[in-house]
Amino acid sequence: MSDTQWDGDDYQRRFDELAATGVDVHGEATFVRAYEPSSVLDAGCGTGRVGIELARHGIEVVGVDVDASMLATASARAPEVTWVRSDLAELDLGRTFDVVVMAGNVPLFTAPGTEAALVAGVARHVGRLLVAGFSLDRGYTVADYDAHAEAAGLSLVERFATWDREPFSGGDYAVSVHKVG
Repeated sequence: MSDTQWDGDDYQRRFDELAATGVDVHGEATFVRAYEPSSVLDAGCGTGRVGIELARHGIEVVGVDVDASMLATASARAPEVTWVRSDLAELDLGRTFDVVVMAGNVPLFTAPGTEAALVAGVARHVGRLLVAGFSLDRGYTVADYDAHAEAAGLSLVERFATWDREPFSGGDYAVSVHKVG
């Protein structure tokens, strides 16, 4: 994972301000909930925005991030959720989840050349589906991601251009859903 230092409270404040103006900041959680998971690994959870919303709907959530400041904010906001500090490439929780979600450009925050290890690390925890959304204008393509997912034992189910399920037609953002096998 990247060595970028974050201020979790400052990062979360942006989403709080958007939500206060009526912007829906829970598109990723709504997308994941459509698959009716009972358990979700929020991989690269940041301040827990997605995981906390999922937990609010009765889903068991474990959030993982490498950044201590982000996790401190997440833990303060939802102490009932399990928060784990770990590099996702090295993650081994000893269990699987119905859905593993990487929202918020997670693959783009890993050190260049470590994306395959990232995907393999989270794939170890996929019980049914891996869902990831990220920008495609920063050098990491859907072809790269699909190859890394395939190497980790996952196959593409569907792909969208947005968390609102707009059809994907090769734009600059993709939400990909992969399954085991």
